[in-house]
Amino acid sequence: MTASLKIRPTGALDFLAVGALVHRFDPGLVPFRKATSVSIHVSGGEFNTAANLADCFRMRSAIATAMVNYPIGDMVAERVRAMGVTAFYKDFVHDGARGPNIAAVYSDRGYGIRAPVVFYNRSNEAAAALKPGDFDWDAIFGHGVRWFHSGGIFASLSDTTPALVIEAMRAARASGAIVSFDLNYREKLWRASPGGVAAARQVLSSIVEHVDVLVGNEEDLQAGLGIPGPTVSTKAALDPSVFLGMMDAVTRRFPQIKAVATTLREVQSACRHRWGAVAWLGGDTYLSPTCELDVHDRVGGGDGFAAGFIYGLLTGEPPDRAVALGWAHGALLTTYPGDTTMATLAEVRALAEGTSARIQR
Repeated sequence: MTASLKIRPTGALDFLAVGALVHRFDPGLVPFRKATSVSIHVSGGEFNTAANLADCFRMRSAIATAMVNYPIGDMVAERVRAMGVTAFYKDFVHDGARGPNIAAVYSDRGYGIRAPVVFYNRSNEAAAALKPGDFDWDAIFGHGVRWFHSGGIFASLSDTTPALVIEAMRAARASGAIVSFDLNYREKLWRASPGGVAAARQVLSSIVEHVDVLVGNEEDLQAGLGIPGPTVSTKAALDPSVFLGMMDAVTRRFPQIKAVATTLREVQSACRHRWGAVAWLGGDTYLSPTCELDVHDRVGGGDGFAAGFIYGLLTGEPPDRAVALGWAHGALLTTYPGDTTMATLAEVRALAEGTSARIQR
């Protein structure tokens, strides 16, 4: 079935993303209104996937993004290097007072019955100023790129970022790369974007017309693309029927799409989730195992799934195995602090094969 994706066997890069880098402030279990200290995580939906593929899965991955010449930029660039991700930067000069900036994300982790809360400071964000023409796609793709990826968070930042995504996708398709997109619909960001929430469906639909592999759950499909479906429960069980029931509508709208995948998550409390995953590939469906997660930090779990799923497809694993690898890696990622992986490939494979959390001696 993966042959229908026509993944090129070689290339200088296995994976390239375009997106925004951010730094996330994490006060741990303390809500921000009472916080006195924070941890800082380097993040970004597109970067997370690239970093996971490089660090855990040992793939040659890269990101095209904005960089700012101030200490926050230095910190972020160091983390990009540490995760083994090649960077293609459009450089911006900070004025010493107002920016442009690398965006800040604030994530109150929550605990038990106290839900997590995410809010942003993306004012004067350098990545929002990225536009078509900022990267030499002919040179980048000319060396061979097997898979290209972007996401809805980056597309929401300005009226130029969607055009940049489409420009890159056209270059990717012309070069023979698979194109994927994570809908990652975030209402808070779209409310603040040009055109607001009303523009989201038009913008995202114009991007998805160029996509081979789509990542997104039923809520993303409904809110982000306007695909009809039943009301989505905020505490849905791990039942993929609603998601799978929307595939006919997805492929009628976007007949070029060959695969759609998503995580399945039932939130029992901030610290306890039931976790699964499902993928539709060329008319067939594939389900992961399910498990009970004791969640340390839920941010980045979906990007963890995407990385494992993409790794499985890039390495020629059967679709059910690719889904299991994505499921396992996403599950492990929620047990670490931060947005990017601390797992090894051996640990991911072991969980995908059904091992337990018994001590290893």
